[in-house]
Amino acid sequence: MSEQPSGEQEDPSVLVAARRAKLERLRTELGVEPFGQRVDGITPLAQARAAFDEAAHVAYEDGAKAAKADPAVRIEDRRAAVTVAGRVVQHRDMGKLVFMWLRDHSGDLQVSVSKASVPESAFKVASMADYGDLLSVTGRVGRTNRGETCVWAEGVTMQCKSLEPPPGKWHGLSDDETRYRRRYVDMYANPATVRTFQLRSRIVSAIRRFMEARGYQEVETPMMQAMAGGAAARPFATHHNALDMQLFMRIAPELYLKRLLVGGLPKVFEINRNFRNEGVDRSHNPEFTAMEAYEAFGDYMTMLEMVESLVHAVACDVAGVPEGGAVALPFGDLVIDYAKPFRRVRYEELFHQAFGFDMEDEARARATAKELHVEGAATKDLWLVVNELFEEKAEALLDPSKPTFVLDYPSAISPLTRPSRSRPAIAERWDLFIAGMEIGPAYTELNDPDIQLAKFTEQLKGADEEESTFRSLDQDFITALRVGMPPAGGMGMGIDRLVMLLSNSQSIRDVILFPLMRAE
Repeated sequence: MSEQPSGEQEDPSVLVAARRAKLERLRTELGVEPFGQRVDGITPLAQARAAFDEAAHVAYEDGAKAAKADPAVRIEDRRAAVTVAGRVVQHRDMGKLVFMWLRDHSGDLQVSVSKASVPESAFKVASMADYGDLLSVTGRVGRTNRGETCVWAEGVTMQCKSLEPPPGKWHGLSDDETRYRRRYVDMYANPATVRTFQLRSRIVSAIRRFMEARGYQEVETPMMQAMAGGAAARPFATHHNALDMQLFMRIAPELYLKRLLVGGLPKVFEINRNFRNEGVDRSHNPEFTAMEAYEAFGDYMTMLEMVESLVHAVACDVAGVPEGGAVALPFGDLVIDYAKPFRRVRYEELFHQAFGFDMEDEARARATAKELHVEGAATKDLWLVVNELFEEKAEALLDPSKPTFVLDYPSAISPLTRPSRSRPAIAERWDLFIAGMEIGPAYTELNDPDIQLAKFTEQLKGADEEESTFRSLDQDFITALRVGMPPAGGMGMGIDRLVMLLSNSQSIRDVILFPLMRAE
């Protein structure tokens, strides 16, 4: 008899011992290899369920009744013949009949094993199966007396004997800590987890198709870099032994992608991992996936139209509706409206709405920062103070259910961005916010090498002692700008956060297969 999952705490060592005893019995008593072999032609369980044919099933049952009355009657079985495989998630031994539910990536399906219909060894395998075992079954798709679609087994093979007891209850693994640490258990205990990552793959594929359709070329740039550049973040450091040089895991691919514009590629994008040695919370993971894209002879409004169309198109794909129309998807208690156009609001307008004074009003900005206990309110650069105030109060005014572009940030906090020609204190930059999360920024890229050098130099002068250990001036990038980079628009987007939104997942750890966890 299989162990029965229950709410009671059972000694894991006893359960493991029982499973190992069955492992030995399979080998010695039945001559069964408990770790399986190649199986060709496996039908996903959902596809096997869909293969049920009512007419064929009724004809088979009528033939069986006729054959019972007259053994000379020959039964024609036109029910679909399949080979399925999956993990046992329910098991009931009725003596001469064993009912099991198998689970694979596509869903669950019942398997019915009659002692009269399979070889003796196959029936014993079915009878001895434990929760979590992987089985393959050949048979016909029919239904039980209770009307449940099932595979009536003609053969049962053990493909992998599970030696680790399953979660206490097969109603789903609910402890988040365990789910993230043992994703392989989470995935078969919680079918919703599999669906989330299937959707993630679909979203990333849709993004690629969209970008390629717009003429962008996908490229790959270095993950290990001699200088930490392209974003204001603390990197992870490593050391290359053969070359005896310090390297950093990249915090952003930006400076390398811009080099490709210098080299003559007109539109480039990259979807890959970035690494930032920073905190962990609901929307941050030290290792995360982002997309950056750059278009020669574009600007930040070129990027706005592209990103707006991209997010709308992918949302339509997820919702299964035609592009261009209404599309809304749930996210927690919200319903996000992804119809175009997205809302647009200027940074300074939002700031004034939040505080009642202009962001250039230094006296009132510093006084307000002091009231809000902003560190360095009296001495920090004005624009850093303004931005902290903005993040503290102004961002909260955005309607979380409507994707919103916040445009025209202060130049002083946007060192890689071209300032507005009519108003140099303002940079041609926007950030996209959805559901209170920043999904990504875009810029009209700075391509004047002298101004860029001055900004890099200013950054280095302002670096604290810790930052100066990894921050250095990328002279090769300045050389590339001197060779000549065309005017360009560039953008970055957090793929994990977009997947969170489109899959209705409330934590970034729910959309990263193996999130970084503190050591147990």
